[in-house]
Amino acid sequence: MPLVEGLEITDVAAEGNALGRLETDNGQLVVFVPYGAPGDIADVQLEKKKKSFAQGRIVRLAKPSPIRVEPRCRHFGVCGGCRWQHLPYPFQLECKRQQVVDALDRIGKVEHPEVPMTLGSPLQWQYRNKMEYTFSNKCWLTFEQLNSGEEFPDRDAAGFHIPGAFDKVLDIEDCCLASDLSNRLRLFVRDYCKREGLPFYDLRANEGFIRTMMVRTLSTGESMAVIVVGENNQQAIKALLDAIRTAFPELTSLQYVVNLKVNDTIGDQEVILHSGRPYIVEEMEGLRFRVGPKSFYQTNSLGAYTLYKTAREFAALTGNELVYDLYTGTGTIANFVSRDARRVIGIEYVPEAIDDARINSADNGIDNTLFFAGDMKDILTDEFVAEHGRPEVMIVDPPRAGMHTDVVGVIQRAAPQRIVYVSCNPATQARDIALLNNHYRVTRVQPVDMFPHTQHVENVCLLERREVPLAEGEA
Repeated sequence: MPLVEGLEITDVAAEGNALGRLETDNGQLVVFVPYGAPGDIADVQLEKKKKSFAQGRIVRLAKPSPIRVEPRCRHFGVCGGCRWQHLPYPFQLECKRQQVVDALDRIGKVEHPEVPMTLGSPLQWQYRNKMEYTFSNKCWLTFEQLNSGEEFPDRDAAGFHIPGAFDKVLDIEDCCLASDLSNRLRLFVRDYCKREGLPFYDLRANEGFIRTMMVRTLSTGESMAVIVVGENNQQAIKALLDAIRTAFPELTSLQYVVNLKVNDTIGDQEVILHSGRPYIVEEMEGLRFRVGPKSFYQTNSLGAYTLYKTAREFAALTGNELVYDLYTGTGTIANFVSRDARRVIGIEYVPEAIDDARINSADNGIDNTLFFAGDMKDILTDEFVAEHGRPEVMIVDPPRAGMHTDVVGVIQRAAPQRIVYVSCNPATQARDIALLNNHYRVTRVQPVDMFPHTQHVENVCLLERREVPLAEGEA
């Protein structure tokens, strides 16, 4: 593949890439470049090339962009997790705002008010309350290491999967998004297992002892560690967890999983309590939320408060409304808005999360919530709406894939006056809004940044029912 010298990086593109444009004999070629910044002049090695676009990487920065800032993380450019650390935070917020505008304009093709600036995260570093680490006997070697001529007999690693290499893990010394406790726990478990000769997991052979670890650290100061092993060696498990408990007495919850499956998911596995409580508690406006090892909770606690306040403001509840909270998780939004509603009905796929949602209501003395567990398209039916009542307001917070078309159909027939659509993926949100466009118009939009230094953005849209539905095909 050719080397393109002096390519000007002009814009930010999808998936956290930057882009430049190259004039060729066949027309203009768009070149996507990770870790570039608008204003860079760079020599770019093309690695993949199609008819109208190519993928490349910077091999020499001839003239750095004036907007560049120094990345904080020593692993920047290799880890792949924080592609925007070299961009100033206000510029990141503008890029995320533009991402929402582009999705509504180009994918949804719907009318909408002006999109305001993205609300920034109260914390820009150490904001993640949940980290998942992988242990592997196949450490990823950087280009510098490979070219050094050194031998690397110790290939054990504790860190993150390298993009595009499922069996390779980058050994992380310090993650700038994780809490200090999370970083210290990872290093302790890595060093303990090395010292005790406990084999790190082989992701190709599917064998080994130490496999993954999840660490949660909440704004209340409570914390949880879940150690996942690939061998049912009870003696080794007990010794490891005893050592963790001795070294980290501040842990609120210490649990483990014996996962003998091929994949790493623990949703269908038994989580066993070693010591402490089987859950930890987050707090928001005096409400306490129980979070278990399988519970979904927003990974940025302070950012979540900004997001939920925005959703509540858009819902404009007066105390008289029946609210449906779809994809409710552990019932955080449902309980958060319950004091302003007549009743809130929450629906969620994960049964354990619904158990937590019910407990959260009970613990907070909330008696106007009702929760159901099951696949959204199976639970939310016309019969369900007929039985439990037509909602005045619906709050929906689906996964990245957005809503199933059956769910969209039921929402349209239930005909709430307002829909508050919270999304972690503006593209699928825009697609779903287009499906609702004949009966609903977008009246408010607010992007919220939950993931500084990454390309991801949450977005909240308020959809209000049209007095007169649009004719088929109207914009």
